[in-house]
Amino acid sequence: MAYLLDTCAILFISQGSTDLSVETLQRIGEAPQGQVFVSAISLGELACLEDRGRIRLSPHWRTWWEELLRRTGWICLPVTDQVMAEAYSLPAPIHRDPADLSLIATARLERLTLVTTDRKILDYPHVATIC
Repeated sequence: MAYLLDTCAILFISQGSTDLSVETLQRIGEAPQGQVFVSAISLGELACLEDRGRIRLSPHWRTWWEELLRRTGWICLPVTDQVMAEAYSLPAPIHRDPADLSLIATARLERLTLVTTDRKILDYPHVATIC
C-alpha cells in the first residue's frame, strides 16, 4: 500500500508525536522505498504556519523540508493542473480548504491512502484514509 501524508502527519512523524495510531506509524515506517509520498502543497502550508508563528521549524523551513525528504526517502508530488481540476471537482459533501482539497485530489489521482488526523477528511467517503 502506498501513502500520502497530510501536513499534520508530516509534522507528527518528524517530531515523534503520538497523534497518529501505532499501527499507522508502523505501516509508514515499514513501507518500501517509493511508497510514501508528500505533496508540495504541504511545503506551502508549513512555510505559512511558520511565518504566522504557529509552528517553529529548525533549521529554516526550506532546509528542514529538504533534509526531511533526504532522510526519509519520501517522494514529493507536485501540485499540477490535473490535481487542481480534481480538487475542485470532488463529489460533495466536502469542506473547502484549498490545501485539503489538493491533498484529497492527489491521493485520489495517484491511488494513495491519505494519512491524516483531520476528522473532515477521515469522514469523507471518496478517498482512502488512515489515521
